[in-house]
Amino acid sequence: MATIVNTTEEEPTLAVVRSTAQLAWADAGAEVADPEVARLCAEAQQHALAGRWLDMASLMLANADLLLLAPTAPDKAADLECVLTVICNLVTKAESEDEALEIARLICAKLAHQPGDKPTLRIKVLFSLYNLLPSLSGKALVYRKALELAAAGKAADCVVPTFKNIDAFVAYWGIGKPEQRDLFLAVTRILKDHKGMTKEYFKFLNKYLATFDGSADDADAIGAAKEEAAAAIIEFVKSSDLYQCDLLDMPAVAQLEKDEKYQPVYELLKIFLTQRLDSYLAFQTANSSLLQGYGLVHEECITKMRLMSLLDLSGHCSGEIPYSAITKALEINDDEVEYWIVKAISSKILDCKVDQLNQLVIVSRHTARVFGMPQWQSLRSKLGVWRGNIASAINTIQANKVTEDGGQGMQGLMIR
Repeated sequence: MATIVNTTEEEPTLAVVRSTAQLAWADAGAEVADPEVARLCAEAQQHALAGRWLDMASLMLANADLLLLAPTAPDKAADLECVLTVICNLVTKAESEDEALEIARLICAKLAHQPGDKPTLRIKVLFSLYNLLPSLSGKALVYRKALELAAAGKAADCVVPTFKNIDAFVAYWGIGKPEQRDLFLAVTRILKDHKGMTKEYFKFLNKYLATFDGSADDADAIGAAKEEAAAAIIEFVKSSDLYQCDLLDMPAVAQLEKDEKYQPVYELLKIFLTQRLDSYLAFQTANSSLLQGYGLVHEECITKMRLMSLLDLSGHCSGEIPYSAITKALEINDDEVEYWIVKAISSKILDCKVDQLNQLVIVSRHTARVFGMPQWQSLRSKLGVWRGNIASAINTIQANKVTEDGGQGMQGLMIR
């Protein structure tokens, strides 16, 4: 956050009004310029004496475009930032949070005008404004405006590092579901075309879609999420790192099942999360042009679907999968089984041992393609069994210890 240090006898806000007024009337000649500059300075002084900081902000911002849109030499960039920081500092003088918020809105609107010009500086100033604002709702507003400016000004690098703190921001601001939804959607639109951020893009798509809980309050808004729901499905299918997701449980995704345009995309998700390779191959035969339209490569889909089919086998077996079951489900030859097992292990979705003699794969852990209520109940059951086993082991150890201690006492008595 920038700190204002007054280096002149004139109050910083008045100095800014004077300098911008002189710049605005520089070409008018002294006879016209001097009275206008004096008038604006007198008006600013009246606002300051009366504590009318919203009016002061309007006055100071009136000529801000002259600074923002004019060519700025590198050695003058700091001067421009200083002027804008003085304007932002007005929110600390406001007599109420509402007045501070209105001042912030004026500043945001001015900085959002022609965002392609000096976008980095504009975003930096918005972050300074964020730190100066007292209200949490005001901070949330300014952060959103910074995201919008970054997107419009093609300056995503200025805001992407802050995305790792989004969950902390949301908790700190205390904003509701609609505001969270707008925030996550803004983030996804920045990440969508940002190179190397595919995982983060999918993560925030999920966060956005999860804000729709299927309640009556969401009835009007959920229809607008269809495009993002379809995009999340495509990203999941494309990814070579993702083998589990909760998309099927989300109302925003479920609505695609009856949507004329996106129903095939929903069907594709169901195949990847609940079915095996043969179902995908049948779907691809009937929808090859659709898959190509979404940029899906058939060979890559087959690779992923074979691994998903292997996970499905692991989930339905009792810990042992015969080679014959794998060759059938994955549609491969016997000599390819171990290749796909190694591929699943290297992808960290399967832990197992291969019994070549008996042609068995002994599974100790596998990734569940979906993790809903049945999986939670199964995990709870396993934890209950493990807890009982540990308690039984502790009781046995304690009983043995008592027996040993008793035996040693008898030995001491006999020696005496």
